[in-house]
Amino acid sequence: MLPTQLRLLLRNKRAQRNIRGMCEFLLALAFMVTVYNIIFHILMAQEGREYSVITGFYWTLVTMSTLGFGDIVFESDLGQLFSVLVLLSGIIFLLVMLPFTFIQFFYAPWLEAQRKSRVPRQIADSVSNHVIITGFDPVTIALVERLRQYNYDYIILVAEVQQALDLVDQGYKVLVGDLDDPDTYHRAHSARAALVLAMNDDMRNTSIAYTVRETAPGVPIAANADQNESVDILHLAGCSHVFQFMKILGQSLARRTLGARTRSNIVGRFEELVIAEAPAMRTPLVGKTIREIQLRQATGITVVGLWDRGRFSLPTAETRIESSSVLVLAGSEKQLAAYDAYAGESDSTEAPVLILGGGRVGRAAARTLREQGIAYRIVEKNRRLGDEAGNYIIGSAADLNTLAKAGIYEAPSVFITTHSDEVNIYLTIYCRRLRPDIQIISRATMDRNISVLHAAGADLVMSHASMAANIIINVLTPGKILMLTEGLNIFRSQVHPHLAGKSLIASDIRETTGCSVIALFRGGHLIINPEPTIILDPKDKMILIGTAEAEKSFMARYPEKK
Repeated sequence: MLPTQLRLLLRNKRAQRNIRGMCEFLLALAFMVTVYNIIFHILMAQEGREYSVITGFYWTLVTMSTLGFGDIVFESDLGQLFSVLVLLSGIIFLLVMLPFTFIQFFYAPWLEAQRKSRVPRQIADSVSNHVIITGFDPVTIALVERLRQYNYDYIILVAEVQQALDLVDQGYKVLVGDLDDPDTYHRAHSARAALVLAMNDDMRNTSIAYTVRETAPGVPIAANADQNESVDILHLAGCSHVFQFMKILGQSLARRTLGARTRSNIVGRFEELVIAEAPAMRTPLVGKTIREIQLRQATGITVVGLWDRGRFSLPTAETRIESSSVLVLAGSEKQLAAYDAYAGESDSTEAPVLILGGGRVGRAAARTLREQGIAYRIVEKNRRLGDEAGNYIIGSAADLNTLAKAGIYEAPSVFITTHSDEVNIYLTIYCRRLRPDIQIISRATMDRNISVLHAAGADLVMSHASMAANIIINVLTPGKILMLTEGLNIFRSQVHPHLAGKSLIASDIRETTGCSVIALFRGGHLIINPEPTIILDPKDKMILIGTAEAEKSFMARYPEKK
């Protein structure tokens, strides 16, 4: 480490000036000590005493450092006055200025060089198939957790050394470099990367994509676009995938409203297999068990899971459906349509859906509702955003009169879409107190606040960070893993030799791992919702659903051959 620190220290122009200044100070101090030594000999000669040159330096330094052994002293007034002068100058130059100069001009730059030497500026040559992330935000935090889960290597590019040091201390893999410098991406081995992710503003993302494309023509690049106009520009700059995560979040929120014409909402596809969420609120299913509703017999679709205020569980025959439950359904589109008919049409209401917050997420949700023919009202404090006559209520969502004017007492659903989790928690509690029976769908910026929003009364919480991270993971693993909302995964696995020859019900996959088999690939055909008595063939590929923890448990119990 020592040569590296010295090289960093001496390479810095400011450090070079500091060292030069410290050397000048030391030379001035040495000159002062030499002059004092000469005067010491002159005054001692006047008193009739002679000492060696070394003794003169000894007396000068002892006096200047205030040690004052007293073995050599002047007897004349002039000599004692000179001693006082040497003592005072020593206090100023040795005890005050020298430590300050040393710390300021050498020790502090040395510590800074030590800190900088801890920041990686080059990744190992053996690293490949990694993900390069430009910037650090809540999406990066969520994505890194998923990359670690699926054993993907990654590197976070940051321009500031201090931020890099903070991230290194938190356990992240970081590389320092300017995001618009091709050398940064050379040092990050972008040509061997699995993906480069640009999560900054549109201008910077365009610059990043263009720079990366120069250094690594074949690497996939994914970017976020805030503005609609930026999508085409980012594609022209070299992006392989361009997402508008805020828009996608707003659309996802809107599709889950109780005001929609259909009971279910498709959240994922695996070829012919579709995965849907269906709120149980205001359906004939509430209060009944899975055995009593006989959904599989009536429609062919299977309830593979239940969300209840942020908690996912695999249902049994005796699991009771509550009004807060959200059913996770697996089947074909035809079976899903049969479910919608079985559950009955949504209650017809003329009351508009309420959207609290007119930002990008709120406006995207409003556009989706408008396309579905569902009335809505947006509560927004900023008058400049109220550009749709009759659909905007200008005022604070925390004001009861504003909410009453917007229709809080009649609305079937309320979307809480502000960018502040603290505000969303506050508004969730407020709306739940005003309307205990209303459907509350809230946005979360940070994953850690999902459980808090559910506890505050939200029926469904969608995290911007999780949603964006899930989309990126799905880009990295096409056809292998499909990540749904809030950590619910669909994944594909070859039938393990220990499972071959057993029936699905005898395999105990569900009981031992927490995953549920929802389809089988057999002979080029997809068997959706296979019967429990079906025998597993070693050539079959299973499609399973479960939480991230359940998937880990399954892969640990039944690892695939490499």
